[in-house]
Amino acid sequence: MNLLDLSDADFRRFSALVYEKCGICLHEGKKELVRARLGKRLRATGLENFKDYYKFLTKQDDGDELVQMLDAISTNVTSFFREQKHFDFLKETVFPSYEAGRNGTRPRRLRFWSAGCSTGEEPYSLAMWFQEYFGHKSGFDMRILATDISANVLARAQQGVYPAGRLKGVPQMLIRKYFQRGYGKQEGYFRVKESVRQFVDFRRFNLMEPFTFKDRFDLILCRNVMIYFDKGTQEMLVNKFHDCLENGGHLLIGGSESLTGSDHPFKYIRPSTYQKQ
Repeated sequence: MNLLDLSDADFRRFSALVYEKCGICLHEGKKELVRARLGKRLRATGLENFKDYYKFLTKQDDGDELVQMLDAISTNVTSFFREQKHFDFLKETVFPSYEAGRNGTRPRRLRFWSAGCSTGEEPYSLAMWFQEYFGHKSGFDMRILATDISANVLARAQQGVYPAGRLKGVPQMLIRKYFQRGYGKQEGYFRVKESVRQFVDFRRFNLMEPFTFKDRFDLILCRNVMIYFDKGTQEMLVNKFHDCLENGGHLLIGGSESLTGSDHPFKYIRPSTYQKQ
């Protein structure tokens, strides 16, 4: 047998480990993906086969390689202003409600969470959209927490540098306003301006961990993340989101996701859009 063949027994062991650590459910159709991605970790660690790699993860690893393994397994697909209907909803409904609730001279505090932010396009899009609506002197104390289980994608997100192809579909007006064009060695790349990046705090976070946030959120985006979880994990996570939202706060999930049939206390607003009462 080829040393890089992944046996059914090894696949089941890795699937159980991944599920335990981060809630991702790897069905049989993911076996080849797991073999290919973990094969790279075998080469990086110098181990000869998947059995030894599993033993290393569970018996000897200090936690660093487990993070690398979960990085390798997790899928990170995103884009700027993905699912425009959500941004339309923010502009037409959510942002006007913030404006109506603002009073006095002190800035109103707003906290948003991009859960599963991948390489940063989502939280940066949210920050740009907020500025487009309210302007730079908005009268709000607004911060965006952007989290992901992958340390690798978070490192790229913090840099805020993207090849021109990743900006496909972003209006030229927004590119001129919120991005810096690269020159010389950076030709063909764009960097999100500091005026946008200043609003976003990136942090590695596993959604399976307890939520111990000091402040409640006004808005949570967890889009195209729960498709990798089984129903029980989805329900657990959605209820945790509910607990850490302000009353009246919104939860936005992916367009291909639904909470129909799940046990949760949210009010349905429109497809993939929910509100805490």
